[in-house]
Amino acid sequence: MIGAGPGGLATAAMLRRRGVDNMVVERDDAVAASWRRHYDRLHLHTVRWLSHLPGYRFSRRHGRWVSRDGVIRYLERYARHHDIELMLSTAVERVDRDGDGFVLRSSRGDLHARNVVVATGYNNTPLMPDWPGIDSFAGELVHASDYRNAKPYAGRDVLVVGAGNTGAEIAVDLVEGGAARVRMAIRTPPHVVLRESNGMPTQATGVLMRRVPTRIGDPIAAAVSRLTVGDLTPYGIGKPPRGLYTRATKEQQIPIIDVGLIEQLKEGRVEVVGAVEAFDGPDVVLAGDERVQPEVVIVATGWKRALQPLVGHLRVLGDDGRPTVHGAQTPPQAPGLYFTGFVNPVSGMFRELGIDAKRIARAIAKRGTA
Repeated sequence: MIGAGPGGLATAAMLRRRGVDNMVVERDDAVAASWRRHYDRLHLHTVRWLSHLPGYRFSRRHGRWVSRDGVIRYLERYARHHDIELMLSTAVERVDRDGDGFVLRSSRGDLHARNVVVATGYNNTPLMPDWPGIDSFAGELVHASDYRNAKPYAGRDVLVVGAGNTGAEIAVDLVEGGAARVRMAIRTPPHVVLRESNGMPTQATGVLMRRVPTRIGDPIAAAVSRLTVGDLTPYGIGKPPRGLYTRATKEQQIPIIDVGLIEQLKEGRVEVVGAVEAFDGPDVVLAGDERVQPEVVIVATGWKRALQPLVGHLRVLGDDGRPTVHGAQTPPQAPGLYFTGFVNPVSGMFRELGIDAKRIARAIAKRGTA
């Protein structure tokens, strides 16, 4: 396994359960490295009882929505519970074919394995758009990966760029943390859903709708949104161009899970503005040639998978940089190579990682020694 996040740990645990020796190689010095870098207020947007990894459950003391620190502690305990063998502080730079197996070129030298599971994570490398004039910006420019809490931004004018869950939650955090003004720059109107409705987590609906065709799921989701969220057009978020399930399955764009954004929009404490087009000294140039002059710009435009240097030469990636196979599937040109955690499902990442872990372990056990 490459990567000691939830996907790598779950697969390692399921392989051990099947009696297959394995090792998890991790570039950082601890498990759950990406979770340790997330902002302070982050909680799972999926409910605790649908977020367990196989073979070890979240404790009830974590509450309904598990915090960032709760996830870190859980993954640490998960590794200990399953006695997972870890090789930490070891960066795998390239995976090459080696007979009927692979050789991993790592910072500790070459490592050999018959099967390799790439679990380096959906959010691997921060994506900073190359906007014209970005180097001329006179204010403070921060990627969301470096945002921890609102304290440094109290009393300041902040523009958050990006309409995903990270951008939405950072905007809410800034308002609650005392920022003087908070704007969100949005290019494509997102779907916004409640985290739960009448005690039913939205994730549970996502699980139920997981296999429903988009032509059926989209109108159902639209009807539910009208009843629960209402029309956000007066507050700057227009109708999304495609249905919720179409965007989720075909574009890997899950909806914003509301943790306070709707309220802040309606109260006018988060203002929606057009997409960022360029920078010009103190100005941020928006769509329609509108200009704003924030003191701080926080970029929440997403992450790159960064798989090209690792496995791109094996011809296993699509044009979008994502693996062409997933879960228990293995590419015909590189049999024994597996990928987990490179989709963004509405049914919940942890839940799907657990399902993939069982399937990958079954496939590897059937194929032969890891």
